Amino acid sequence: MIHRHALLALAVAASLTLAGCNRTASPDAGTTATDTTTPGDETADQFIARVNEELRALMPELTASQWLSATYINDDSQLLAAKYNERYLAQLNEWIEQARRFEGQQMTPETARAINLLKLGAAMPPPRDPEHLAELTKIASKMEGTYGAGQYCTGEGEARSCRQLGELEDVLRSSRDYDAQLDAWQGWHTIAQPMRADYTRFVELVNEGARDLGFADAGEAWRSGYDMPPAELAAETDRLWGQVKPLYEQLHCYTRARLDARYPGRGTVDGGLLPAHLMGNMWQQDWGNLWDILQPYPAAGSLDVTGALEKNYQTLLNERMVRENALIDSDRRADVAHAAKLENAKRMNQRAEDFYVSLGMPKLPESFWTKTQFIKPRDRDVVCHASAWDMNMAGDVRTKMCTKPNEEDFTTIYHELGHIYYDLAYNSQPPLFQGGAHDGFHEAIGDTVVLAMTPQYLQTIGLVGEQQQTQESLVNSQMRMALAKVSFLPFGLMIDRWRWGVFDGSITPDNYNAAWWSLKAQYQGAAPPSPRGEEFFDAGAKYHVPGNTPYTRYFLSHVLQFQFYKALCDAAGHTGPLYECSFYGNKAAGEKFWAMLQKGNSQPWQQTLKELTGEERMDAAPVLEYFAPLQAWLAQQNEGRTCGWTAPAAAQSPAAPAASQPAAETPPRG
Repeated sequence: MIHRHALLALAVAASLTLAGCNRTASPDAGTTATDTTTPGDETADQFIARVNEELRALMPELTASQWLSATYINDDSQLLAAKYNERYLAQLNEWIEQARRFEGQQMTPETARAINLLKLGAAMPPPRDPEHLAELTKIASKMEGTYGAGQYCTGEGEARSCRQLGELEDVLRSSRDYDAQLDAWQGWHTIAQPMRADYTRFVELVNEGARDLGFADAGEAWRSGYDMPPAELAAETDRLWGQVKPLYEQLHCYTRARLDARYPGRGTVDGGLLPAHLMGNMWQQDWGNLWDILQPYPAAGSLDVTGALEKNYQTLLNERMVRENALIDSDRRADVAHAAKLENAKRMNQRAEDFYVSLGMPKLPESFWTKTQFIKPRDRDVVCHASAWDMNMAGDVRTKMCTKPNEEDFTTIYHELGHIYYDLAYNSQPPLFQGGAHDGFHEAIGDTVVLAMTPQYLQTIGLVGEQQQTQESLVNSQMRMALAKVSFLPFGLMIDRWRWGVFDGSITPDNYNAAWWSLKAQYQGAAPPSPRGEEFFDAGAKYHVPGNTPYTRYFLSHVLQFQFYKALCDAAGHTGPLYECSFYGNKAAGEKFWAMLQKGNSQPWQQTLKELTGEERMDAAPVLEYFAPLQAWLAQQNEGRTCGWTAPAAAQSPAAPAASQPAAETPPRG
C-alpha cells in the first residue's frame, strides 16, 4: 500500500489538512493577508465564529491554486500556489495574534478547542517576518514541483531517454533483473539531489515559524496535535511498535531467505539487511509486489488481483480497438489507449465507491467524476502521488492519481475514498473542526475498508477465482495482507524520527543522508546496495519530505485501522476469526462508521475512539489477533534460520529522544 494523503500538505496540518481547510483572501494574489478589522468588544465565541466564516470563504481559492500546482506543473502554477499559500499563512498568523487577547478568559470548551487548533493549523509553521514567510512558501512550492516533474534520463542527443516515477516503479514492481532494478532505484533517487540546499533553508524557516508560535521547533509543533503532551507521543508510538515488532521481525526473516534464494549472494546486505532496490517498492514501504517471490503456496488458489485488473483493461482496450478502423495511425491508437485507461480507472473507482455505498453512505457527487484526475495526462507534468481533496468544505471532493491496473493502485483507490467520505461526513461541522479526530484517523478510514477486502469479497467482485478453504489458502491470504500492512510499520515511524532530528538539530545538514540510512537500518532492517554519501539526499526522493507531510499519522493509522475493523466486525455481528470478516453491505457497521466520521475533530480523539471501539487508548492487539495464523506459520518457517539483523553502529541515530529509541535488533546467529 502506498501511504500517501498529501492534501494541501504545504499549508495545513493534522487539525485542518485532511479536510482541506485552505484559505485565501481575495483574487488579488499580491496581498499577503486579509485586511481584517477586529471588533473591540468581540467575545471568544464570536471570534471563532468569524474565523470559521472567513475560512469557508477563503478556502476555494487556495485549494484551486494548489490543485493547479499539482496537476499543471509549471512556473506560473508554482508562483500562484506560493503566493496563495503565503497569504493564507499570513492570515493564520493574524488570527493567532488576535486569539491571544482571550488567554485566561472564560469560554466554551468548543471555543477553547478551536483556538488551540488555530495554533496547530499549519504543518509549515509560518514565520512572522513577511520576507521569510514569502521565502518559505516559494521554497515549498519549488520542492513539490521538482518532485512532481522529476525524471531519470540517460543517453545523449537522439539516444536520450527519460523515465518518470511511474515507469521506474514499474521496473521495481515487475522486473526481477537485479541490475535493471538497481538502475531504476538509483535513477529515481537522483531527482532529490537538487532539493538538498532548499530543504536545509526550509528547515530553518519552519523552525523560525514554530518558535514564533511558542514551540521549541517544528517537530514539537507536529507532536502537539494529538490531545496529549508532545513529549508523550514518541513514547506512545514506541509502545505500539513494541507490540508489533516481533511480527515484523518474523516477516523480515522469511523475506530475506526468499530473496537470498532468488538472488544468490546478492539477496542480503552485510548484517542481514534487505537490499533497498529488491523490495518491489521505491521506498521499501510495501512488499506486495514481491508476491511472485514470497507467495507461500502457489497452488492454493490465485490471489493475482493485478493479473485480473490488467486483463480487464486489455479487454476494454481490445473492444475499443475493434470499433476503430484497423488502419488507424499511431496517434489515434494512442488516443484510444488513453481513453481505455481513463474508462478503466473510472470503473476501478466505481467498484470502490460501491463498497462505501453498500454501508449506507451516499454516492459520490457528480463533480467527483468530472473533476478528478484519474490517470496521468499526456500533455503535462503532474504530481502522480495519490491524494484526496476537499476543495470547498461543501461537497466539491476529488482525488488525484495516475492510476494503473494493478492491485497497489486498486487498494489505493479504496484508501483515498476513505478520505473523501470522511470529508463528506464532517462537512456539516464548523471549518475548524473539519479534520480527522487526529491525523492517523484520517489515514485509517480507507485502510479499514481494505482490511474488509477479504478473498471472499474479491471473489464476489470477480477479481479472484474460487478460494479453497484450507490452511494453505489462509496463509496465502494473510501473507498478501501482511506484505502491505506489516511491512509498512517501521517505515511509518522512521521518516518522522528523521525529521524530528532534523528539526531539533540532532541531525545536521552535513549528516542528512547518513542519518536517513541509519534509521532505515535500525527500524526497517533495510540498506542501499552500495554506499550513499552526503552528495545524495535520499529523503527527498519520498514525496512526503519535499511535500512536508507529517508521517507519524501513517504509522498510527496502521494500528487504528485494525481497531476500527474489529469494532465494525463486532457491529456487523461477525463471530468467526477476525481475518475472515468482511462488513461489505452491512448497514449496522456502516451506521456506526458514519457516526464516527461525522464527529471530525470536534472532540478529543480519545472520546471518538471510545465511541467506536469502547477503548480510549490506541492498541495493536487487534493487529496481532488478525495475523496470529501467519505469525505462527512464519515462526515455523524461520526455525533454524539466522533471523534479525545488525544495524551499523551509526544507526543508533540521535534523531529520537532516548525514550523513543527501539531496543537493539537481535544480531544474526550462526
